[in-house]
Parts: sequence; C-alpha cells; structure tokens
Amino acid sequence: MANSNLPRRIIKETQRLLSEPAPGISASPSEDNMRYFNVMILGPTQSPYEGGVFKLELFLPEEYPMAAPKVRFLTKIYHPNIDKLGRICLDILKDKWSPALQIRTVLLSIQALLSAPNPDDPLSENIAKHWKTKEAEAVETAKEWTRLYASGA
Repeated sequence: MANSNLPRRIIKETQRLLSEPAPGISASPSEDNMRYFNVMILGPTQSPYEGGVFKLELFLPEEYPMAAPKVRFLTKIYHPNIDKLGRICLDILKDKWSPALQIRTVLLSIQALLSAPNPDDPLSENIAKHWKTKEAEAVETAKEWTRLYASGA
C-alpha cells in the first residue's frame, strides 16, 4: 500500500477491506492503480444468484469521497436493476450518495440488491417487466444465467 499520493481515507478503507472482508465479498486494489478495485461478490443464499461468483469493477474518482465510486458488473447477470453493460441502479451510487458511506457499504448494498431485486426502479425495462409479470420464470432465467456466466468464474 505504498501509494503516497492517495488520500489517507482511501488507504484506510483499502486496508480495512483487505483485513476485515465482508462475508461473501472480496475487493482488492489493482497493483497499477490503487483507485481501481477488482471485486468478487458471491451470490447470496436464498437468491436466484446463489452459487454464483460475480466479478465487478469499482473505481474511486478523484472527487471521492465527495462523489460516489463507479461500480459495474463484469459478469453477465439477469437482474432488473443491472443493465447489459453491468451498470447498477442503486440510489447510493447516484443521488443518495454521502461521503459518510464507504466502499464496504457500497459493496454490501450491491450484495443486498442481489437478494432483493427491485423491478419498480429498473435499469433494464425488459427484465423488470418479466420480473413483474412472470416472477417465477424471471427467477428461473436469473438462476440459469448464474449457472451459465457466474459459476466458479
């Protein structure tokens, strides 16, 4: 962690992520850019994503912590709040961001979103519609995509 031009806060958050990882989440900074994190989130139990390993990227902009981190899924996922580019519809990544939040909070919130998709605030209209009209079928599709794209990645 010898990147002296990083703000203390990012160094402290990174050290905490590495020393006390949140259950089911790993996040490690890239060696060539300490603001870029490689993230893995395990699909939560009792969710259509159970058993999946989802890769994400997280980037801390220069304005962090005054601005939210940029996060997106690299693993393909069938979810009403995540679009095909991996962008995530989550209030704390947009208008509800607060400098009091941390990388850890963001990752836990994304993990929670996997447990509780919200088709009423969709990023993917088609998936949200599928989720609302034929939830059981949408959940099966989500399970299938998890098997296809997120198993032991």
